[in-house]
Amino acid sequence: MGNTQATVKHIHHDHASTECSACASVTNLASAVGHRHHETSGWFNTQLMLIIGSTALLAAAFFADFSLQVTFGIYLASYLLVGGEILYKAVRNIFRGNIFDEHFLMSIATIGAFVIGEYLEGVAVMLFFQIGEYFQDLAVDRSKRSISALLNIRPDSAHLQTESGLVTVSPERVRVGDLVVVKPGERVPLDGVVMEGTSALDTSALTGESVPRSVKAGDQVFSGSINTSGLLTIKVTKDYQHSTATRIIELVQGAASRKAPTENFITKFSRYYTPAVVLLALALAFLPPLLSADASLSEWSYRALVFLIISCPCALVVSIPLSFFGGIGAASRHGILVKGSNYLEAFNDLETVAFDKTGTLTMGQFKVNEIAAEGLSEAELLEYAAYAESYSNHPIAKAIRDAYQKPIDQNLIRDYQEIAGHGITAVVKDQQVIIGNRMIMDKYNIIVPDVTTIGSIVYTAVNGQYKGYIIVADQIKPDSAAAVAELKKLGIKNLVMLSGDRKEHAEAVANELGIEQVHAELLPQDKVELIEGFLAEDKKLAFIGDGINDAPVLARSDIGIAMGGLGSDAAIEAADVVFMTDEVGRIGTSIRLAKYTRRIVWQNIGLALGIKGLFLLLGALGMASLWEAVFADVGVTIIAVINASRALRAKA
Repeated sequence: MGNTQATVKHIHHDHASTECSACASVTNLASAVGHRHHETSGWFNTQLMLIIGSTALLAAAFFADFSLQVTFGIYLASYLLVGGEILYKAVRNIFRGNIFDEHFLMSIATIGAFVIGEYLEGVAVMLFFQIGEYFQDLAVDRSKRSISALLNIRPDSAHLQTESGLVTVSPERVRVGDLVVVKPGERVPLDGVVMEGTSALDTSALTGESVPRSVKAGDQVFSGSINTSGLLTIKVTKDYQHSTATRIIELVQGAASRKAPTENFITKFSRYYTPAVVLLALALAFLPPLLSADASLSEWSYRALVFLIISCPCALVVSIPLSFFGGIGAASRHGILVKGSNYLEAFNDLETVAFDKTGTLTMGQFKVNEIAAEGLSEAELLEYAAYAESYSNHPIAKAIRDAYQKPIDQNLIRDYQEIAGHGITAVVKDQQVIIGNRMIMDKYNIIVPDVTTIGSIVYTAVNGQYKGYIIVADQIKPDSAAAVAELKKLGIKNLVMLSGDRKEHAEAVANELGIEQVHAELLPQDKVELIEGFLAEDKKLAFIGDGINDAPVLARSDIGIAMGGLGSDAAIEAADVVFMTDEVGRIGTSIRLAKYTRRIVWQNIGLALGIKGLFLLLGALGMASLWEAVFADVGVTIIAVINASRALRAKA
């Protein structure tokens, strides 16, 4: 189900130079992601039946005592049974201009074997090639199904509440403002707000968090979450195309179109590699007989055929994009959306990580840290302050009211006046209360002490007499210190904090977290200038912010990372990488996943180039037969694909 069309450019290498059937199967991988009912070939299919039939005919020709003509006919039938489709594709692709593909190489090699009288090897090579393709397709299909299952978060239906009762419809038919009912065990079909019911939602597919999230009336919920217990009635706030689950799947699908530098290198490499090897094979076949009377044309032609079969770079072309796509899938399982394999690979080369302070390293929520009273109790001072701040929408006022934790009778408040940038005056319980910063105290000639504690200082006076102060400050996130320490352990020493807050506040947070470089009292354009200064030093840089106020900086960085993407369209749009939760520690997880993915990529590059290089040399020297050539081509590709699938199962 679903209308989203996946981007498949990530594994569509230059077919004018080389193409293989495995590549075609991998090319469909992204389009399968997010579609619930994609088809799978299964292990017992037409290809396997053709392999069995060809094997039986080959055994009959080899072991039975037939005449030469009959034996040749059986060999030919066995060959056509497994090779007919390969021959057809080779001819078709030649007319399309795709000459140097795997079908062409395999056709020339096996037909050449028949021409020089090596019937058994000609059939066997095509047979083992098809057996290799069969196992290769199974491996790719397994990876495809694993990634599809990983992102299988869109429900098939929604229970729409109508005047005549519940009607089960496709989520695409539900409109904003409609009411849907989600039963226990079902996925939330669309983003919305709970109108009735309480439950616990499993959001692990969206955030990577294993602990269910409790929800009640008034709470926001996101599509793709699983309702684990109670019955929920939800008012839809976003249609199907704009709901969280659809956006996540589109991002993962579209990520594949942004190639990593390693992928681009392999694409360029294969463009020149295969034609060069074909020319070398032609030279290998004809130059020695022309230059030496002792060189046999049939022997050197056989070596050239071996050379041709080995030459196809399928192991690289198939496994490397699959590795990166698996890494992106693994990241999404941990609540990290990476918009391209280029960004995933860039994590490996990070030298500088710059943090926004508020909302990234700190919670962005003010809290009362200290109460210092004079001439009355701390409880009384807090009560006066909470009543005086009862009408204010300022975050500091809310923090004071939250600390008071008692109902406020606003009938006891009169003559309320808020002075912007200064504070508030009001009569509370017939007492004149003045509350705010030093400027409002100076205005009313009230002498207050100097306070050096970090945070916003809220002075309080009653009936013209100073009565104490309250310190309100932002809170550092529980995982911020661990995240900074982990980055240092991973080798990233250049850590920077950028903040629009006062210098002393920013430095206090940085000192507590162990961040050496601090830039405070910055406007958004100041942050961009600083980032450009770091980039001018040619250092790979990631910036972590909230995705809204920091959009210019996110766009300018090598890797722009937005925090708290769950429910934030702005964050998803602005950044290259989105952490679906507010955990800054996901930066360490991202780097580890990137390193694991790159390790697999380079393992496959080394494996493919090493084995192919060895067998190309052995083939040219006449020390490798067509049998070894098949292993060097198909066998290596199977091993590389299986190795690439490990990226999907990477653990943070």
